[in-house]
Amino acid sequence: MPLRFAYNTNGAANHRLDDALSLIADSGYDGVALTLDHHHFDPFGPDLEGRAEALASRLRGLGLGLVIETGARYLLDPRVKHEPTLLNPSPEGRARRVDFLSRCVRIAAVCQAEAVSFWAGVRQPGVDPATAWGWLVEGVAQVAEAAAADGVTAALEPEPGMLVETVDDYGRLKADLAERTSAPLRLALDTGHLLVTGERDPAAAVGEFAGDLGTVAIEDMRRGVHEHLPFGQGDMDIPAVLAALDAVGFDRLVCVELSRESHRAHLAVPESLAWLKSRLPAASGQPHRRSA
Repeated sequence: MPLRFAYNTNGAANHRLDDALSLIADSGYDGVALTLDHHHFDPFGPDLEGRAEALASRLRGLGLGLVIETGARYLLDPRVKHEPTLLNPSPEGRARRVDFLSRCVRIAAVCQAEAVSFWAGVRQPGVDPATAWGWLVEGVAQVAEAAAADGVTAALEPEPGMLVETVDDYGRLKADLAERTSAPLRLALDTGHLLVTGERDPAAAVGEFAGDLGTVAIEDMRRGVHEHLPFGQGDMDIPAVLAALDAVGFDRLVCVELSRESHRAHLAVPESLAWLKSRLPAASGQPHRRSA
């Protein structure tokens, strides 16, 4: 089974959702990474279940799988990017983030999404690191339990600059979470982030964390610079990452995330898939290797 690719709708923000879905499907993708936002399926709008069922039907009609992404910038607070997070000093703020993520889980359940990807957030000034970590474990436990109850994969994404920044931070969180709940947590691995933090070689990390992978994001990126770039414009050895994913038998969606390319999504969407497919292991004469 060849690798399966999706495109993140945060890179098609100027398109209506249905137009973006059509563009992604017509370009040959196997799925979509849907960043829930006020303009792309608002999780706070009326009739959540009904709209989710309609979305599920549309995705089936287009032959698209789904990953739910939760990184909308101003969905919860129109004045502060990404807030409130699971680290917000206000209990009400943290509860609002948990409610949002729980809604995302419900949408994922109705649409039979492969995963819900979410992140920790940034520790605010004056907040003790141990206190922030405790809030994080508490919030992630609630999200993981909601996901387990709905049969959804909850996947935590290490994000440069956030409290969980590296895959080692993810490992620590997973261990601490296991002391609190039996609900599972998996890794949402953005391979470009590894190049930003310098913590791991991206292809090596795929092999190291193969058993934890809940979803994978891919893009080009320069070393030490957190900027999602079109393929071929950064320092990522993307063919090596593709070969590593193939070698471990990764069968979930590999999600292209080009959040700064919305102005040229009509070009970026098809170009990205063509670039990736021309660099698949089989395309370069290497056989697909599948692990048991």
